[in-house]
Order: sequence, then C-alpha cells, then structure tokens
Amino acid sequence: MSPRRSADPEAATFTERARRQQLIDCTVELISTRGYPSTSLSAIAERAGVSKAAVLYHFSSKDNLTQAALTQVLDQFGDYVRERVAQAADPLAALLAYVQAMIAYQRDHRRQVRVITEMLLDDHGGTRLKTPGSHDTYGRWQTLAALLADGQEAGVLREFDTRTMSLAIGGAIDGVIGHWLAHPDLDLDAAAAELETFTLNAVVRRA
Repeated sequence: MSPRRSADPEAATFTERARRQQLIDCTVELISTRGYPSTSLSAIAERAGVSKAAVLYHFSSKDNLTQAALTQVLDQFGDYVRERVAQAADPLAALLAYVQAMIAYQRDHRRQVRVITEMLLDDHGGTRLKTPGSHDTYGRWQTLAALLADGQEAGVLREFDTRTMSLAIGGAIDGVIGHWLAHPDLDLDAAAAELETFTLNAVVRRA
C-alpha cells in the first residue's frame, strides 16, 4: 500500500519536508562513503529506515534524488563562499576571500566534496569533467569573473579577459583540491597561501 498524505496540510508539509531532507542526507552520506554507482534506492531506503516505495513517494527516481543531493551540496558551498566574500572590505580582499573560502569549505567538508567529484567528474582523481563546461550551470566561473571585473573597475587589477582568468584560477584551485583528495598529506593551508600568491601575481595591476 502506498503512503498516504496527512489530512492536515501543514502537518503534511512539515513531515514531508523532514522526510525529503532525511533522504537527501542519507544520499550524501552513501555517495561519499560508497560512491555514486553503489548508492542505490534500496541502500538509501535501508539507511533511512523506510521502504523503497517511501523513497519513490518523495523522489520518483534515483536520478531525481541524487540531483537533489548535489544541488543542496552546491547551494551550501555557494552560500559559504558568498557569505565570506560579502564581508570583504574591497575588491582585492573579496578576490582573496573567494580563494580562501573555496579551499576552506572543501577542507572542512570532505563528504560534500566527494559527492561533487562522484557526480560531476569522470575519474576518481577529481580532474576530468563528465560533461565539459558543466560547472557553468552553477555559475561558478561567472561569480569569480564578476569579482575580477569589480577589481578592474576599481583600478587595482590589470586588464585581462575575466572569463579566461576565472577559469585559470578555478582550475588551479581544482588541481590543488584534486591532489589533496588523493594525497591527504598535502599541507592544504600552505597550498592555499600559494594559491593566493599565484592569484595576486596573475591579476594585480603593477606600477
């Protein structure tokens, strides 16, 4: 028998939202520990303590559920970075805050990073996109390009193509994180400092 919605709309909304969040959390946990291919609807249902039919009641397929999990992870990642950039006092500080936040979030949220690499990248080393350009969907390079444009308008950054530069800086960040995921002995704090220097040398206007 299929689950029935509560007769109380407010109670149903609260209960259903809580259940959907539980299923998303279980999906994140399983993808990060077992990998995407081994994260089945049955495994998610077992981890959540519900039936497979209950999972399908909230999400009609594995694709829908795993995409919801990926979207949540990317939204949280984006919010983390935006909050720290917004606190910066000037365009140059905002650019450095972006680089620092990109590294800090991934350092402190390995589980979420694993979800991103499992679902967006084709290799376990975390370097090759399944669909080239797919990061664009989430406004990643555009966000950094806007920060670079702000710095140019303020006169603190030299003239360059902001799209190309944002892709270059983003690629450098990805390369460091990809290596760190495979080799946890990398001093990520020291690497972050080098990335800041790399970014400044690449973009700052020289007298």
